[in-house]
Amino acid sequence: MSKYKVSVYAITKNEEKNVKQWYESMKEADEIIVLDTGSTDNTVKMLKKYPKVKVYEEKIVPWRFDVARNKSLDYVSKDTDICVCTDLDEVFLKGWRDNVEKIWNSSVTRGRYLYNWSFDEYGKPGTTFYLNKIHSRNDYTWTHPVHEVLTCVTKENEVFIPNVTLNHYQDYTKGRSSYLPLLELSVEEDPLDDRNMHYLGREYMYYEKWDKAIETLHKHLLLPKATWKDERCASMRYIAYSYFHKGYIEEAIMWYERAIKEAPYLREPYFDLGYLYSTIEDYKNSEKYLYKALKIKEKPVTYINEEKAWNETIYDLLSVACFYNGEYKKALLNIKKAIAINNQDERINDNFRIISQYVEKQ
Repeated sequence: MSKYKVSVYAITKNEEKNVKQWYESMKEADEIIVLDTGSTDNTVKMLKKYPKVKVYEEKIVPWRFDVARNKSLDYVSKDTDICVCTDLDEVFLKGWRDNVEKIWNSSVTRGRYLYNWSFDEYGKPGTTFYLNKIHSRNDYTWTHPVHEVLTCVTKENEVFIPNVTLNHYQDYTKGRSSYLPLLELSVEEDPLDDRNMHYLGREYMYYEKWDKAIETLHKHLLLPKATWKDERCASMRYIAYSYFHKGYIEEAIMWYERAIKEAPYLREPYFDLGYLYSTIEDYKNSEKYLYKALKIKEKPVTYINEEKAWNETIYDLLSVACFYNGEYKKALLNIKKAIAINNQDERINDNFRIISQYVEKQ
């Protein structure tokens, strides 16, 4: 018999294709709450077929994610011990509830677990990080209109929950056009919030608004609360990326070097600089920084792990760098490692054949 009452809660709009898979994943809970914010498809009808699901409907005008999350949380039963916030494009691996209960106790208020945000074309996790949207029923509220934050109004005790994995299967047909104005609003509401200043700068980068991205990310780095080295490193990398796309190569290199100094334990800034050098055909430096990246063997649990730094790309780039540096055996070793991760890429397989011929001639 379960020791705790567990409730899943979510917001949704037009996600009929996700309903069945999501429910099958979430049905380990005692209660499932869904706030529909204006679906025009069969989402509500499908959700209502399931006995554990309680569906509520309300349009949020003007739209804010924090308001919607808080309204959905309000519908969770007051006697709930453990709340689990998910979206309908997310799926827990089976057995998640038992693993949550194994680690939970009366002093725990929040749980952290593995989140696979993206997958490659072969179904392997790409971008991964740790999420913490499992929490106690009371003393929590959602803040910020987008990239909303679960905020504890009292003292919290967060623990890591082993063997709980939540997979995200993003619907790329859905745009993120609302994110930029909501982030601008979020920064306007709280200009000293480092997290949303960082996200706004990143969003400008996504939209290729290079100057705005650089300006905003500079602001992030100057904020008194911007002390988290991992996120500061990311802002520096995004500044570098923006300068690179503006054609300012020396500035880009300088900012990637700053990012490395800020968080030398992260693989991504070394990889990014190695990638840049490869792009400008400076293969000596490309090889140098890519090998430095590979010295970091384990994915840190503190921040976002970006796919290209951990999949076949890094070995692919190294094989090219080593080849142009005349190190054919090293090039062959790295291209083999790339193929071991992804043997379906025709260009990589072609490179393997070319490099093999050069090694045979030596």
